[in-house]
Amino acid sequence: MFCDEALDAIEAIAAGELAPQGRVAQHLDSCKNCAAALDSARRLDKMLHARPIPKPPQQFTSRTMARVRRARWRREQFVDAGFNLALGLIAVGVVGSVLLLMYRGLTTISPDAMALVHSGVVSLARQAAPSLPVYGAAIALVLSALAIWWWAERDATL
Repeated sequence: MFCDEALDAIEAIAAGELAPQGRVAQHLDSCKNCAAALDSARRLDKMLHARPIPKPPQQFTSRTMARVRRARWRREQFVDAGFNLALGLIAVGVVGSVLLLMYRGLTTISPDAMALVHSGVVSLARQAAPSLPVYGAAIALVLSALAIWWWAERDATL
């Protein structure tokens, strides 16, 4: 047996978790360095057991639990964002598929039907065009409020 094999077991032997048996016991009896290492490990173990256990600081549990909750909340936010992104992509895919089917279906039915749909879309776009700046401003306002809210929540959790 080599010293490195015996040294791997010394900590467990010193702690009383393992009894030296067989080749390890023989090596510890014959090797002065490994026996000294075992003696040193036993003294260190006794010294650590004799030392008083420090008490945790006040509010240790509440602070630790707050950190755990904050980390869990952040992880859930990432999951929620991924879920919302997936739903958005699915909605875009469904709308795109419906439009593609409408376009392909209407062109095979008749060019007149396609012209009718085209004129309806153009008419709808002309009616909605004056309201687009208002909708854009409302979206910008909502997004800025959400950004400020996210920033304030982020600072509150630090």
